[in-house]
This record gives sequence, structure tokens and C-alpha cells, in this order.
Amino acid sequence: MSIGAFLGIFALMFLLELPDKTMIATIVMSTKARPTSIVVGASAGFVVQMGIAVLAGHLLTLFPAHIKDFIVGLLFLGGGAYLLFVSEDEVVEEGEREAASERAGSRWREISTAFTVIFIGEFGDLTQIQAANFSAKTHRPLEVFLASSLALIIVSFVGAYGGQLLQRVVPLKKIRLGGGIVFAGLGVYTMVKLVTG
Repeated sequence: MSIGAFLGIFALMFLLELPDKTMIATIVMSTKARPTSIVVGASAGFVVQMGIAVLAGHLLTLFPAHIKDFIVGLLFLGGGAYLLFVSEDEVVEEGEREAASERAGSRWREISTAFTVIFIGEFGDLTQIQAANFSAKTHRPLEVFLASSLALIIVSFVGAYGGQLLQRVVPLKKIRLGGGIVFAGLGVYTMVKLVTG
């Protein structure tokens, strides 16, 4: 995989996670616990989920090309629809509910709570699905795992240390709209390519 492709996956995964419920949960948790604990726990949760995603993407490569492309196209379209049509308020409310059980306590408790919230919150999440897509499309699971994990670790830093500031600079609605348009475009492109051969 080229450095450009690596950076492209990194950038897209980073941008997709910014408006996501797990990013919001990270911001909320960091108001009740030490940011370093949240970063450690959230990063570990993200890395484990990217490992699962890349494995799922690798399994997709075992399907015939036209079936794999159809599944990947549907996943891109689903991701685009999620970003374009699920309201920002629903995402914020879900993130707050997931973080509501967080209690300030020992460092280990803070880390394990952050890990659990992110690990559970990422199951079937947009970034997990897209990491599986990228792994299936590129046939480079290690590079996709590294680019995606690095992007999400940085998101956990942003959420824990600068989430409030970031939302004042870049409105969540614009981030979601941009990600939705990119994914919808990738989904349409994949489906058109599948039909036209």
C-alpha cells in the first residue's frame, strides 16, 4: 500500500469518527475522569475493534469478486445514509447515555470503563464497517489496521483533551455531511462499477 493510500484511509477514518457517538462518549467521559485514563481505555477499545473489523474484511475477500463488491457497495451506501439521515441530536443523546454510567474513581476503573464504553459502542459502528470495507478492497489488512487504529487513537486524544474546542471550530453537522457525501459517492461508484463491469 502506498503512503498516499495509508494517509487517505487515516484521514477518512479520523473524519468519520469525529461526529460519532463514541467520540461524543469520549468527550463526556473526560469531563468525569482523568483525560489520560480515557485516552488509554478508549484507544485500547478502538484498536481491538479495528482488529475485529480487519479480520471481517479479510473474510470478505474469500467471496467471489462480484458478491464482495456488492456487499462493500451496500456498506458504503449504508454508511453514507447513516451520516446524512441520522440526526445529530440522536447521536449526542446516544453518546451521553453510554457515558452516563461513568464515575470518577481509581485510574484502573476509569481506564476499564472507557475501554468498555468504546468497545461496546464500536460494534457495528460506521468506522468498524468501513475498516472492514477497506481491508476487503485493498487486500492489505495490516496497513488498514494500522491506519485506522492510529486515526482512532488520535481521535481519542482529541475527544479527551480538545473535544469541546473542536466542536466550536468545526460544527458536527458539517463533519457528518462531508463524511456522508464521501461514503454515498463511494457506494454509488462501487455499484455502478459492478453493474457496468
